[in-house]
Amino acid sequence: MRRFWVILALVLMAVPLAMAAAPKTYQVTGPIVDLKDDMITVEKDKEKWQVARDKDTKVKGELKVGSKVTIEYRMIATSIEVKDKK
Repeated sequence: MRRFWVILALVLMAVPLAMAAAPKTYQVTGPIVDLKDDMITVEKDKEKWQVARDKDTKVKGELKVGSKVTIEYRMIATSIEVKDKK
């Protein structure tokens, strides 16, 4: 029985660590105005949002121009350049 409690304690300690490591998730909702294999563009408040997508992007329903969608996304750096003061 003691082994059960030790394992449970380890699992409960690991969950917050795993959740803290993931970047924050954002979302945008609006109608699709453009759709490509690697990108979806939605309009929100007269502003167009382009969001990249790939084969791992989960899609529920049929994507088509004019359909209202909610996209969940994370901000991920594609490159970083350090510019230290000289």
